Amino acid sequence: MSLTNPRLPALLKISSEKNTISRLKRDNKHLSLKLSQLQALLEDKEAQLGQSKRSLRATNSSATSSGVEDENLHLSASSEEICSLATSHLGRREQSEECATAEPVKIISGHVKSSSGHDSYSALSLHASYSGIDDAAQGFYGSIIENGREVLGEEEFPEVSIEFQETFLGHTSPITRCRFSASGNNIASASVDGTVRIWTYDSSIPASRNATIYCGAEIMSLDWECKSDRLLLIGTADGGIKAWNVDAKRVVCDLNTTEAFPSVLDLKCSPVEPIFVSAASSQRLGSNSMESLGYASLTVWNMKTWKAMTVLPLGEDPPAITSLCFNHNGKILAASATDGMIHMFDMSAGLQITGWPAHDSAISSLLFGPDETSIFSLGSDGRIFEWSLQNQGRVLWSKTSSRFSDLETSNYYRHEMALDANGRQLLVTSGSVRAPIYQVQGHSKGLRTLPHSAAITTVDWHPTLPIFLTGSADNSVRVTSIS
Repeated sequence: MSLTNPRLPALLKISSEKNTISRLKRDNKHLSLKLSQLQALLEDKEAQLGQSKRSLRATNSSATSSGVEDENLHLSASSEEICSLATSHLGRREQSEECATAEPVKIISGHVKSSSGHDSYSALSLHASYSGIDDAAQGFYGSIIENGREVLGEEEFPEVSIEFQETFLGHTSPITRCRFSASGNNIASASVDGTVRIWTYDSSIPASRNATIYCGAEIMSLDWECKSDRLLLIGTADGGIKAWNVDAKRVVCDLNTTEAFPSVLDLKCSPVEPIFVSAASSQRLGSNSMESLGYASLTVWNMKTWKAMTVLPLGEDPPAITSLCFNHNGKILAASATDGMIHMFDMSAGLQITGWPAHDSAISSLLFGPDETSIFSLGSDGRIFEWSLQNQGRVLWSKTSSRFSDLETSNYYRHEMALDANGRQLLVTSGSVRAPIYQVQGHSKGLRTLPHSAAITTVDWHPTLPIFLTGSADNSVRVTSIS
């Protein structure tokens, strides 16, 4: 086209105006996100101030509070007595490294463009800190006695001190699951609308594996192949199990559970063998509570032939299995159920070797401890226990995450937890806009994440670094690096 063409200036003007409009739309989106964050902070401060006023009034009835503490201790002891009926002994593992404790409060924010091409919100420039209201309010909060020492209540947990934070805005509905890959370089996040997105938060990592996978049903479970970042397993609410090859960018296998068990609540790959286990239930999570998920089916699948190998025995009409975890060599599989039971399976024999009643409510998440001499369980009521595997039935550590547990919202998603690489910090989902990070058996006080604008529905830790993921009902996923 000739430079003297009279249409050229008009076309250039239109192109410039389009670019300006696009830029304004992006800026508006990020301003809206900043506003929602500030609103969440304001609501949190108001809640803390209200709590401080109630605590001040409660100082006049401290004797009654002491009675409540005694009752809680009595209930904890009763739980230990019930669980001491179990009788198995598992071998000890090597001790893990010590974890450095995090420092308190810093919020930084700014705008970046993620390497995935989606607009992102990254922590770089805006600094915020606690106001004088917080300082005054914290003076009124009462401490509690736990394991023989005085510790801070959950309301006093400071915010994490962050090095950077990026928010992924690629989803259009609430997040159901998010997981780091085995190397931690890639992230898979899933949402209620049936999409899974693979992306990276690190601009130095090639974005060639970034993809969007359309599954046609709500995503209930995700798990990466343990030995590489090559395969991602996806479980759906309509009984589908897909295996996505991130290099080929295609589904390499599309499996289905039986019609009697359509909801794939969890998937776990063996850390050693080319197999995975699926936990499916006869009903899906919805308007009913977790206890109404129906019956369970545990199936072992071969990842070379993509065929079912065996069904693990659970007895007649077993309650739904909600969470699975393998030990380090894949010989032991732990499974938690909606009736509060923990089951242990010998994978070489394909048989259950032990089990014990761990909670009065449904168990929503299960994790082996770092040295595999213990196992953590999270109940739908927010109670967390660390159980000894050398002295089965003995509670090593416990926490009540009641402030962050919302029974109404947990009817629509399963609370879950994640341990950091050193096994010292336990991150838990939340019905609130913030999620707690507990220091496991440590003397340090717990921490709170920076706020989302809605409930935090899924969490995960980077396999080696002090970086964690939080997915929210506000459709966003955040990567946060803490100091």
